[in-house]
Amino acid sequence: MTENELHIAMTSGRLSKAQVDVLVGNLIHQPELAEALFKEILLEDQEGTFNASWTFVHLMRKRLPYLLPFFGVFLEGLGTLKTESCIRPMAGVCEMVCEAYFKKKDPAFVKNITDDQLETMLTCCFDWLISPMNMAPKVFSMTSLYYLGLKFPWVHPELKQVLLDTYPSGTTGYQNRAKKTLDKLVKLGV
Repeated sequence: MTENELHIAMTSGRLSKAQVDVLVGNLIHQPELAEALFKEILLEDQEGTFNASWTFVHLMRKRLPYLLPFFGVFLEGLGTLKTESCIRPMAGVCEMVCEAYFKKKDPAFVKNITDDQLETMLTCCFDWLISPMNMAPKVFSMTSLYYLGLKFPWVHPELKQVLLDTYPSGTTGYQNRAKKTLDKLVKLGV
């Protein structure tokens, strides 16, 4: 697949789950197209579609290390996203990165991601957590922020306060994740 073929696939109408699976199956063998796919997300954010973001998150679930060569570009793009259909999957990717870095301690992530980059992700996650959007990006963000707080101690008290303030108005899924996160924070003495 070429970059042009990828662009056509992303812009030729809504993709089915089966079509996304086929695309991901092809992209697994072409890691050099992962950055082009991310750039498609930046384009679709302006158009209000979500083919690229959906395809990207599925690719990242299978091959998260493909993100590392353009991680800086990824982080720069996160702050520009406006539509929830793009933000939600990218918040999910942030959660995957945090789990790889902090929970799994994957050397590829620990060695290649700088503290400055983690702080950029932290800013995006806090922005999503406190913004007036649907709950899914917030749920991914609170988990990312929990992990990021292991490196940046000031994060945990701030996260705790936001969760306490927003818990009553959250959906059941949000409340469940918030409770689990709050319980983890208590175990850390926050």
